[in-house]
This record gives sequence, structure tokens and C-alpha cells, in this order.
Amino acid sequence: MARRERVTRVIDGDTFMTSSRKKPVRLANYDAPERGQRGYKVSKDTLKSMISGKTVTVDVKARDVYGRAVASVKVGAKSVSAAMKSRSKKK
Repeated sequence: MARRERVTRVIDGDTFMTSSRKKPVRLANYDAPERGQRGYKVSKDTLKSMISGKTVTVDVKARDVYGRAVASVKVGAKSVSAAMKSRSKKK
């Protein structure tokens, strides 16, 4: 079931915290560069500009090995994963 949650912190290009969770949320269907890899800062900054401080819809699809929620995330009607994929192809 999808829930509306406020983003409090962007950790990297595919992971963030919300005010209502103890563990981070990871975007489903998108894998951002890790710290130290090329494109990390751009990816993190892009996600931050897209969702930081905003209320997003989080629809949990699974849990990863670290216990994080892996979720489809939307800002309004726009898929965050799809937007991140689209922006990473342009760079």
C-alpha cells in the first residue's frame, strides 16, 4: 500500500530517508553510481533537487539485504526512478 511521506535527507542517487521511517528507502528499478564512482555527485544532486523536503508517494515492493524498503516513488504523478533514468541518459 502506497504512503505519502516527507523526504528528510537524500543519502545518494537512489537512497533517501523520510520522516516516518527508521531505515532508508531505496528506489526500485534504478541503480545510481556509488560513492567514489563517476557520476555519483551528479546523481545525488539530481535526486536531491527532485525530492528533498518534498512529500512523495512510497509504494514498497520489497526489502533489500540491509532491510531497506525498495520502493516505487512518485512526486505527484511522476515516477522518480523513470525521471532519474531519463536524466542519467542525457549526461
